[in-house]
Amino acid sequence: MLVGFSTNDDAGVYLIGEGLALVQTVDFFTPIVDDPFTFGKIAAANSLSDVYAMGGRPVSALSLVGFPEKGDPLILEQIIRGGLEKMTEAKCSVIGGHSIRNEDIQFGYAVTGVVNPHQIWRNVGAQPNDVLLLTKALGTGVISTALKKERAGKESLDAAIASMSQLNCAAAHALHEVETQDGARSIHAVTDVTGFGLLGHAREMALGDPAAGTAAVSLEINHRAVPLLPGALDAAREGMIPGGLKNNREFLGACVGFEAAIKEEHRALLFDPQTSGGLLIAVAPEAEETALKSLHHHGVTAARIGRVLPKASPMLSVV
Repeated sequence: MLVGFSTNDDAGVYLIGEGLALVQTVDFFTPIVDDPFTFGKIAAANSLSDVYAMGGRPVSALSLVGFPEKGDPLILEQIIRGGLEKMTEAKCSVIGGHSIRNEDIQFGYAVTGVVNPHQIWRNVGAQPNDVLLLTKALGTGVISTALKKERAGKESLDAAIASMSQLNCAAAHALHEVETQDGARSIHAVTDVTGFGLLGHAREMALGDPAAGTAAVSLEINHRAVPLLPGALDAAREGMIPGGLKNNREFLGACVGFEAAIKEEHRALLFDPQTSGGLLIAVAPEAEETALKSLHHHGVTAARIGRVLPKASPMLSVV
């Protein structure tokens, strides 16, 4: 086992032989949009994301389905079709799965990928002076909550769906290109931003892993530089706060320090649980320009949102 539970990393990694390791992950959830085909696409993109965050390439998947006994089979068909569309885009073969009768609809995948054991990205390993990059805008949690309360505007909903349906494949490919070009391990840490929100996953990145020789650090995030989905600020101002956001804020507690002038809605969005979120990347400062150019060349909108500092208190500071 090369990567296990010790740092709450995005996926497990198991060595098969010289130059080859398996990346394994599983994820499934209840619908967050009304259209079943779209829900299937989002669930697939979300399940695949952890493999990309580890630097791997997904190769096979098993579907996980919970569906009501008296549910409309056409709805289930559309969910599965949506998932297959994304799996096909990722060139990942769905080779089986399992379904159960369940009062609530649930859907997702157990995904297996492959990775060179010498090219694994961990969620730890960030070094002082590294630059923090983020590849997707925040706000899917508050917008999904607004949808449930019939308060989501079309522009914000369309933007959230497009973001959640986008694979992190292009971003991962761009980062691999950076390391190929410079011949060094300039990508020091990578994680995808999902249920723990930006700050929750930033905390995991900052903790380090002494067993793996990576020291704890502190992260500074510029809230003005963090990209937000259209309508996300309005949804946060109007109190469209998902339960996961409240849990994230309570859990992080004293780990986070905010400048006093930062408004409540901006604070809330940094805790917002994301579905199929973007990659948070700690890259060496000398490779920042190359990384941004490579990401943009591959059609990935990435932003510099902060920097890595030596370990201090609080662990995370928002300016």
